[in-house]
Amino acid sequence: MNGLNKETASYVRNYFSNLMTDDEKLALKHHIYTYKTFDEPKMRKMLIERGTINAESEIINFLKDEYDQFELDIAKRIMNETPEKVFLNTCSRCNKLARTPYARQCRHCGYSWHELTIAQFKINDAFQIEEGQFFLQGQIVKGAIKQGQFMDLTFFGLNIKPKIEVMECADKNAEEKIGEGIRLGTTELSEEEKKLIENKSSLGIQFDIVKER
Repeated sequence: MNGLNKETASYVRNYFSNLMTDDEKLALKHHIYTYKTFDEPKMRKMLIERGTINAESEIINFLKDEYDQFELDIAKRIMNETPEKVFLNTCSRCNKLARTPYARQCRHCGYSWHELTIAQFKINDAFQIEEGQFFLQGQIVKGAIKQGQFMDLTFFGLNIKPKIEVMECADKNAEEKIGEGIRLGTTELSEEEKKLIENKSSLGIQFDIVKER
């Protein structure tokens, strides 16, 4: 990605940290704990001895330059290797980067795109039907959901909006309340994306349902 600046680098590192390598994560942890114990050398020594701070030369080498450069290098690598997994939430009016991937209003020009969101869904489980749909199961928090709409999975760190191909009740009990136990099915996810959603499904992540990709 050309013209990657400090603002964009921080955005990528903050919101798509799942794309960092293990060594990059260790270097970031080293930086954070070293900064926190700047005036406490005894505490820092203890954390190194416990393994909380990794002091191996190859890890420290990531931080040989200023932290801003470390963050920029991480963002450049991510954008070069997996640009399709990063969602740069830019304003359609001024083309500047929003504060977060989840923002629906530009902090620069004030333009709002809240109208694209038509519902919100809270996940509590995810699973694959053999050779069929991958289901995200949970509750409708707000609005109305229909087949043909799209799931904005930015909150999972995924730059994708798969189509809702199937929608059904998870429990056929007649006494079930409207909006509870809903399954949203799609076939547009890769195995890696499914695994990530499955691993995070118990966190109760709430995401938007939008009317267009």
